[in-house]
Amino acid sequence: MSHKRIPKRKAVLAVGGVVALGAAAILLPNANASQDGASDGVTAAPRTLKAGDASDLATRLAGTLGDAWAGAWYDGEDKQLVVNVVRGENTMALKVRSAGAEVRWVDNSMAELEAGASTLKSEATIPGTSWAVDPRTNKILVTADSTVTGDQWDQLESTVEDLGSGMATLKKSAGTFRTFASGGDAIFAGGARCSLGFNVTAGDGSPAFLTAGHCAAAGDEWSDQQGGRPIATVDQALFPGAGDFALVTYDDPATEAPSEVNVGGQTVPIVQAAEATVGQQVFRMGSTTGLADGQVLGLDATVNYPEGTVTGLIQTDVCAEPGDSGGSLFTQDGLAIGLTSGGSGDCTVGGETFFQPVTTALEAVGATLGDGGAGAGDQAGGQEQGTGQEAGDGQGGAEDQAGAGDQAGGQDAGAGQDAGAGQDAGAGQDGVGGQDMRDGTGTGSGRHSGQDSGLSRTH
Repeated sequence: MSHKRIPKRKAVLAVGGVVALGAAAILLPNANASQDGASDGVTAAPRTLKAGDASDLATRLAGTLGDAWAGAWYDGEDKQLVVNVVRGENTMALKVRSAGAEVRWVDNSMAELEAGASTLKSEATIPGTSWAVDPRTNKILVTADSTVTGDQWDQLESTVEDLGSGMATLKKSAGTFRTFASGGDAIFAGGARCSLGFNVTAGDGSPAFLTAGHCAAAGDEWSDQQGGRPIATVDQALFPGAGDFALVTYDDPATEAPSEVNVGGQTVPIVQAAEATVGQQVFRMGSTTGLADGQVLGLDATVNYPEGTVTGLIQTDVCAEPGDSGGSLFTQDGLAIGLTSGGSGDCTVGGETFFQPVTTALEAVGATLGDGGAGAGDQAGGQEQGTGQEAGDGQGGAEDQAGAGDQAGGQDAGAGQDAGAGQDAGAGQDGVGGQDMRDGTGTGSGRHSGQDSGLSRTH
């Protein structure tokens, strides 16, 4: 992010750390990749879809299929949407095929899977655990970190077993679930730092940005240098509870906050926000580890951090480390997907990382992406063409946009153990700040962190 002292300051994201060349090689050559193989009209054969279009189609089919819907996932190799249909629902299966998706027969309905997740919440809400529905296995994926031992492990294992052998799987993670925190140059507040996620326009038209909610605990005013004068102020924040996100407004109303990112010296646009799809390839930017890529593993994940439970997150196998929290999750088509919340592991051995969905955050704070692009109500949209049946064919979802990297500036936010998340925007060498907000050592309390309460305002 640069804050040039000119009549119209321009706030953009920059790489906050060394770019991972392997991920960059995947991302940059495909920034303008277009959908191929799709045809007009109704067809019984699965369509070739971009991930963003597959997400749009999945959303429409979920509303069409009702109780027959059991989730969906994106087959990145064949570039097709696979939809789980409860056995015996032949009419609904025809609708799925007509819409251009592949049908997969399963035993567990979404209602049954959600009931299983509710049981876990009531009987096994243990710090260091998480669960999310995995449509590829048609089961609930339950994960326990290294701190879950003894009686707590026995309790969790027993609860999973009681759900039935075909309902859930349990695995152990070598790391510890935490919101990612670390020291370093970035956005400063109260001696702590975090990362900027995406530039947005607040509901009143003022320039602002999104980041992780646990970052807001360090203070309301953020500076682009340690001890420097504030450049932005926290407006709304939520953590823990039904999300981990914050809206921060720039103090100078003349600040331009374009929806673009500097990825290794190349500026790429973010075209809109979109829902994640299981199986989708995604990229994460953070000031500690740069660019990393991986897949979406689960949606509507519940994570029991030491600071409290957070719901509605995206689970991935993308690596992250302290200092990456608050950073951007995006696709090669320029779709904003999430904000780094926390997880376990690192970029040497891997691990699990959870993200706050951007669409949910935008809707909650009443903001729009960038300087007035797609609003919260149509973020996942793209332009689609219906098949004329109850479900559209999924063609034409997200447009081909240049630049895949989402606002992957150096960003990250991590909640530590005692102090709230900080914020800071370090100016880069060519005027682009490696923005990154990071918790110092602790959880946010007070105004910014109401457990299952609604958003908190700081002014």
